[in-house]
Amino acid sequence: MKRYTYSLLLALIFLSLLAVQSNAWVRSPARTFATLPDGATNPEGITVDSAGNVYVSTFAVGGTTSGVGQIFVFKPSGRLLRQVDVEGSSTLLLELAFHPTTGALLVIDFGTKQVLNVDPDTGESTVFTTIPGGADAGPNVLTFDSEGNVYISDSFQGTIWRTGENGGDPEGWVVDPILTTSGVPPFGANGLAFNNDESALFVANTGNDTVVKIPVESGKIPGDTEVFVNSINGADGLIIDEQDNLWIAANQADEIVVLDPSGRVIAKLGDFDGIDPRGAPKGLLFPASIVRRGNIIYVTNLSLDLRLFGLAQPVDAQWAAEVTTHSIAKISAHIPPVSGLNP
Repeated sequence: MKRYTYSLLLALIFLSLLAVQSNAWVRSPARTFATLPDGATNPEGITVDSAGNVYVSTFAVGGTTSGVGQIFVFKPSGRLLRQVDVEGSSTLLLELAFHPTTGALLVIDFGTKQVLNVDPDTGESTVFTTIPGGADAGPNVLTFDSEGNVYISDSFQGTIWRTGENGGDPEGWVVDPILTTSGVPPFGANGLAFNNDESALFVANTGNDTVVKIPVESGKIPGDTEVFVNSINGADGLIIDEQDNLWIAANQADEIVVLDPSGRVIAKLGDFDGIDPRGAPKGLLFPASIVRRGNIIYVTNLSLDLRLFGLAQPVDAQWAAEVTTHSIAKISAHIPPVSGLNP
């Protein structure tokens, strides 16, 4: 009887451990939303228009170095609607977004160190702003406040630049070494977003694996910059939902990390599931930019082989080198429950 009781106790302990494990991260899978046409290079920036069409800009590192940058527009079904060649641009386009008050499509051209105002149908463009610093400038992501001001992260100069809604010469709104990096990937300030009451701007520092918090005082005056959280492996694109949860693309972990407003992780979504027969990533591979439309999160699979920058091999470099067809992923915006999380 004692032996039976002991065996039963061991079985119950084992089952309880399984139950704890099953209540860890319930990873909603990342599915393919769309694939880019043959010959298209690495997708980086992403945004959505009022009709639900998805716009994707491409970053031609390791690909073509001639011609102009490209934007691909997809219907909500994932069908390619059109290709837009951006007049006067380089082939190194990063983030893009529609201005909330003017409606202008703003596109960051990393190669020319400019933000362009681009016609989303014809590709005609004008210069919205030029980032100071010449070759040292690293414009990466842009966002907006409720007054229509535009904020641009500079990955190399440790700066958040700001312009009015019509562009022009930017001002260095925040300049801080905490926004630079000597880590891998070699990009500091990257994704950025305001919380809902605009009391803080959050900035992903990719090479440092951190999210930085910049308090915002009355009059849009920045407070003291501080590290909000550490240890997000390759923190890249960043958005904030209605509950002030932060959704962050971890490009070196091939996942989306969700933090509550206190900085506690409450979800880890998606994963890398290999390369399909067409040469496209399944799931997430070096996820770079994210955008939300309703209950769907769209994610660009940058699939970047960092060895092209002369860097030591990261764990996903060989997989990225195998990609011949680039893809956009989608994932449910639902946050799965976590055992022990207080509502």
